[in-house]
Formats: sequence, C-alpha cells, structure tokens
Amino acid sequence: MSAWRRGRAYSQDLRDRVLSADGVGSGKVAGRYGVSISYVVKARQRRDRFGTVTPGAQRSHTPPKLAGHEAALRAQVRLKPDMTLDELRAWILAELSISVSVTTVWKTLRRLELTLKKRRLSRLNRAAQTSPPLANTGTR
Repeated sequence: MSAWRRGRAYSQDLRDRVLSADGVGSGKVAGRYGVSISYVVKARQRRDRFGTVTPGAQRSHTPPKLAGHEAALRAQVRLKPDMTLDELRAWILAELSISVSVTTVWKTLRRLELTLKKRRLSRLNRAAQTSPPLANTGTR
C-alpha cells in the first residue's frame, strides 16, 4: 500500500476496503488499513449523506495574488531590470493597487522565470582612505 501524501486523496481501492468494513469500529478499521480514525468517520459520513464513495473535489485552491498581471510585471521588469524586490513591490501597490509581500513578488518572478539585475551598493574602484606613510627619521 502506498503512503498518502498531503493534498492527495487515498486510492479508490483503499477507500472501498475501509467502507466495506461496516460493522467494525472506526478505530479498528483505521488500525487495520493504516489510516486515521477521522478519515474512516468522514468517509462513512460522505457515503451515508451523499451516497458516493469517491473523493470530493479539492477545495481552497486560491489563485496567486498577482494572477492576471503577468504582462504588466514583465513590462516593468523589462523597463527597469535593476529594481529591487522592495521597489517592485511598491510599484505593484501604486500601479496595480495590490498589497503583496516581498516573498510573493519573488515567487511570482520565479514562476514567470524573470530575474532582476543586481545593483552594486558602492562604486567599484573606490580609492582607499589611508593615512600617509610615516616618515622614517632613523631614530629609535
């Protein structure tokens, strides 16, 4: 028997075996098939209430917050490729009226396969600020 993974329904075969053990307590059925007691209870309730033994539709799949604004984001990144994530976030709030976190901006850019160019914090060949060498007087 394959292990259940978060976000995926149990196999129909396992579901049928769990539901076929009608006269047995939920705890015993759960132990026998390696599922939770809650699953056994909910599968039985679903069968009794709705007459179906198949899994229900997955819920709570919300679209990404910036869905539908991909073209505007691509254009802005093309226009100003050296923007920071925070600057892009401020632009999104000002232009699109959507408040998002820096993480959301980063994940959206990653999903769209867009990258921002890195900006240097200081000049490259900056002269070092050093003291002039001490004069050698020849005495100790």
